[in-house]
This record gives sequence, C-alpha cells and structure tokens, in this order.
Amino acid sequence: MIDKFVRSMAEAMAGIRDGATVLIAGFGDVGMPNALLDGLIEQGAGNLTVVVNSAGRVHKPGAATQGIARLIELGRVRKVITSFVRAQSIAGDWVRDGRMEAEVVPQGTLAERIRAAGAGVPAFFTPTGAGTLVAEGKEVRSYNGRPCILEEALPGDVALVEAWMADRWGNLVFRDASRNFNPIMAMAGALTVVQTHHVCDVGQLPANEIVTPGIFVDRVLHVAAGDPKLTR
Repeated sequence: MIDKFVRSMAEAMAGIRDGATVLIAGFGDVGMPNALLDGLIEQGAGNLTVVVNSAGRVHKPGAATQGIARLIELGRVRKVITSFVRAQSIAGDWVRDGRMEAEVVPQGTLAERIRAAGAGVPAFFTPTGAGTLVAEGKEVRSYNGRPCILEEALPGDVALVEAWMADRWGNLVFRDASRNFNPIMAMAGALTVVQTHHVCDVGQLPANEIVTPGIFVDRVLHVAAGDPKLTR
C-alpha cells in the first residue's frame, strides 16, 4: 500500500546531506513551508545552495530571526539563487560581506528554470536579460531578430513544499496564492518533502483540483492547520 505520510519531522528531513541544493517554495511568506524550514535547521545540513524566490524580509535589529534568515544566520547557506535580495536583511548583510554567494535571476526566468528541470528540459533560450549583466558568460542567439540567452534548468536535490491538502499517495491541492512556486518545485526536486495543513483519504480530492500528482512527492508531513509555523 502506498503511504507517503511520515510520522515525524526527523523522518521528513532524513538523508538531506551537506552541500545539497534545496528548493524552498513560497512567495514572500505566502506558501512557504515554515515548519519544514525549522526542521531543516534542526536537522543540521550545511553548505547548502538555497533556491528561493525572495531571500528574506527586512531585518529589524534585535528581532529574532526565522526561516531562511535563520538558516543563513547560522552559516548553513553557501549560496542563494533568488530573484531578490533585500539590502536590509540577513541575506543582504551576508552577501555584502562576502560570507555568502548570491545569483540573482529574473523572477520569470527563475520559475522557468525550475519548471524546465521538472519537465526534463535541460536548457532554453529567453530574451529576458539579453544585453544586461544577466547575460554575462552565457550563449546568445538571435530569434526573430531578438537576442536571446541560454538559461539552464535548475533542479534541486531536495524540494520543500507547502500544500493545503494531501492524501496518502502524495496528491496535492494548494490554496489560492499559496500555489505560487510550490507545484514547479515539487516537480524539480529529486526528494520532494511536503508539509500539509489537511489530510484526506485517497479518492476524496476532486481530480480536477489536484495540481501536483503524487508521482512527484516522496514524503508528506501533516502539520495541523492553526499551527503558528504554517502560513495562511
């Protein structure tokens, strides 16, 4: 019997190694797998490459750090691949001081690099970034008179995903804007770990509402709705 639910955070995080590339879903705080981020911090893997849409919020001096900012502050992130690094954030401080590498990618290109990885497309050409610093060191071709740059797919060793509801096969439903980067990252992770607000029996999810089929999911951890670690 297929049952992808795990019983503990330790089981969900098992086997994540030092040096891994970790895809962390979410758009700002929306749809971010905060419970799994805490679990990754506790698990201890370091020297990570973190792929995330935004590398942290503005940091208020004296305030406790959480999530990605905490992971960075603990010295566990070697490189961040992101569409945005706030100047007044833990990530911004670490990049500015040379303690962490950052690769800044246009948001649409970042999403397509991740989607391509899940779809088995090794690379693609896009006009986004042509003629800018984004194009440095990349192959350029002209299509219909427009210069386009070659961008490589961006797979992850691990993908951390948040879902609204899941069944034991790992079929996932997302709620409203929380869908954002979650489906494409679920496809692109060699190991996809999901935290879900709600669980249901197989067959209870309407087929046309399943965004991520269970074939892309390896582990599911139920973190009950209402837990402060879950986003809204």
